[in-house]
Amino acid sequence: MEMLVKTKKRKSPDGISTNNLIFSAVIDNNTNIFVDILKLYVLEKSIIADVTYGKGAFWRNVDKSLYVLKATDLKNGIDCRKLPYENDTIDCVVFDPPYMHTPGGTAHKNHQNFEEYYKNNSITNGKKYHEAVIDLYLSGAQEAFRVLKNKGILIIKCQDEVCANKQRLTHVEIINELETMKFIVEDLFVVIRSNKPGVSRILKQKHARKNHSYFLVFRKLIKNK
Repeated sequence: MEMLVKTKKRKSPDGISTNNLIFSAVIDNNTNIFVDILKLYVLEKSIIADVTYGKGAFWRNVDKSLYVLKATDLKNGIDCRKLPYENDTIDCVVFDPPYMHTPGGTAHKNHQNFEEYYKNNSITNGKKYHEAVIDLYLSGAQEAFRVLKNKGILIIKCQDEVCANKQRLTHVEIINELETMKFIVEDLFVVIRSNKPGVSRILKQKHARKNHSYFLVFRKLIKNK
């Protein structure tokens, strides 16, 4: 007598097929990428402290009614390294400090630097150039760690630079240091400029001109809590 063997039907996976996704590298602007980062990592009604708010450029395409936004910067007297928030009270910190430090110089005029944007030469602990930039990132990240809730999100904007004719991979330095602070890296977004940056004069090019920047996404994670 022939036996009939029933085979278990394979369950179809949930979801739909699509290429309408958020990608890690795009030719776009900060405002659009920032919207996507919030969609992926920050729940609605979250308390978000943008501690280098400036003119609010990141928020131009965001429906701010979806979040509880605390917008501060040096212009209204609040230093990102000394925030007026209690420990473990913020869901997300947004941190976009200066990328370059050129005290007394004009080499990076109109670039996002300490002098023209944040006026904080006097609080760099005597450090200059790239070391001052990294010091600000790390000090700000330590303060973000203090105010963030467990599993809270830290969004950092940064850009690599050539300083004193040496490549300084800022995003790598930040990632390595923040991992020692009990932050884990959740994501990295590469934002490529749509236009070609230039220089006023050049004799011989020695390094590739930077035409991209990064959004780094970290999560505060305290194990066994």
